[in-house]
Amino acid sequence: MPTPKPESAIDRDQRKALQRIRDFLKVRTSYDVLPLSFRLIIFDTSLLVKKSLTILIQNGIVSAPLWDSKTSTFAGLLTTSDYINLIQYYWQNPDAVKKIDQFKLNSLRDIEKAIGVSPLETASIHPQKPLYEACRRMLETRARRIPLVDLDDETGRAMVVSVVTQYRILKFVAVNVHETQLLRKPLRHLNLGTYKNLETAKMETPVFDVIHQLVNNNISSVPILNSDGVVTNVFESVDVITLIKGANYDELNLNVGEALQKRSEDFPGIYTCSVDDRLDTIFDTIRKSRVHRFVVIDEDSRLVGVLTLSDILEYILLEGESDDTQTD
Repeated sequence: MPTPKPESAIDRDQRKALQRIRDFLKVRTSYDVLPLSFRLIIFDTSLLVKKSLTILIQNGIVSAPLWDSKTSTFAGLLTTSDYINLIQYYWQNPDAVKKIDQFKLNSLRDIEKAIGVSPLETASIHPQKPLYEACRRMLETRARRIPLVDLDDETGRAMVVSVVTQYRILKFVAVNVHETQLLRKPLRHLNLGTYKNLETAKMETPVFDVIHQLVNNNISSVPILNSDGVVTNVFESVDVITLIKGANYDELNLNVGEALQKRSEDFPGIYTCSVDDRLDTIFDTIRKSRVHRFVVIDEDSRLVGVLTLSDILEYILLEGESDDTQTD
């Protein structure tokens, strides 16, 4: 048998760092991630979709847990994807646009069935379960956030405590696990991110076309390129929310460039990196800034790939793991 190649120092550090992160996630709970003070907005499923959109925009949030008051049960998580599905329905059934204002949240399932897309996110986890389990649940369901659902001691009924996002989990790791500084292998040597069959658009692309790209590929953003392939911006699923506030669906007839001009002034911009960047610097950026993805570019700012928080979460949880080390 050939002699196994000795482990290099950088590979050893990478492995130790990943193990330290996993050990940390297994001893901390989802409760630990929550800030000392936070607010939680929950929508009853009988609420009009139009009103729910107004509330989201007024409070600067992009998702909310749903509650069925008839059965006193958790009914899923409302996200930007659900509003985009509604737009898809409107596009496929233009005669129904007059009825959209009367749609209630409990009718979203029917809309999703009508256009053949995935139903509302219903995954949840108990807040005292290890954070590692919450991360695994998110990966299994392809969810970018997960509600924490506890049981009331007196009634035994479900009680939504909060919602934990991938960003909050990764920032929690970046702040508390100093071994992230050992993740010094460049992206080009990691199986991390998407670099083939990338969806892109131009400033002149109609917004409706980009919405179809988001839905058909189950993605949350589309890089915007100029004629030379240089990244100039990113159209995000949350940009759709801004367009349809006030139920003004005519705004969807704009092109991407016109739509992006309607972003709020505090939009943080896009975050980029190169294949020579390392996860230690990526985590440092996550620790300092509210980032949801990195657009991977070359030295000429041309698009190379996209690195999402889902990619990072999957890597730190599963890279090098065998089936027998997975939790039940």
